[in-house]
Amino acid sequence: MGRTRENKAEIIEDLKQLLSESQLAVVIDYQGLSVAEITDLRRKLIPAGTVCKVTKNTFMEIAIKEYEQWHPMTDLLKGQSAFLLVKDDIGGAYKAYQEFRKVAKKSEFRGGVMQGQILTEDQVKSIADLPPKEQLMAQIAGALNSITSQLARGINEVPSSLARGINEVPSSLGRGIQAVANKEDSAA
Repeated sequence: MGRTRENKAEIIEDLKQLLSESQLAVVIDYQGLSVAEITDLRRKLIPAGTVCKVTKNTFMEIAIKEYEQWHPMTDLLKGQSAFLLVKDDIGGAYKAYQEFRKVAKKSEFRGGVMQGQILTEDQVKSIADLPPKEQLMAQIAGALNSITSQLARGINEVPSSLARGINEVPSSLGRGIQAVANKEDSAA
C-alpha cells in the first residue's frame, strides 16, 4: 500500500519545519546501513540538536523549493539520501557523524548546505572546528570591553593632563617672574 496524498503532505511539511529551524544540512549516502545503524546515528546526533531524516529525494526537493538558502541541495539529491539537519551545535553534530562513520564504515558524505552554499566535507569540518557561538561571543565581548576600557582611560587622562598643565602655569609664571626680578637685581 502506497502513501496517501495527506501522508506525503505531512512528510513535506515536517521537512519544511525542520529546514526552517536548521542552520546546516548535510546529505549522506546511507546505502548499506541497517535500520539499527540509522537508529544509532540518530541517537548520537540528538545531543547536538541534530535530526537525521531518511526520506525520498523528491520529498526533500519539494520541501526546499520555498527556501532559497536550501536550493543548492538539489545538486546533492541522488541515490539513497539521509539528511542531517543541524539546528545548533555544528561541531557536535559533525563529531557524532564522524564517530558513527568510523564504526559503520558504510555511509558516504555527499555534501553540506549552509546559507545558500554547497560545502565540501573539509569546509564542514572547518566550520565544526570553530568554537561554539557562546564562546565566540564572549571573546568578542572581551575584546570590545578591552577597547572601551582603554578609550575610557584615554578620555579620563585628557582632563587630568589639562589640570596638571593649568597647575603648572602659576608656578612656571612665578619662576619666570622671579628670574626676571633676579636679572634686574643683578643688573642694578
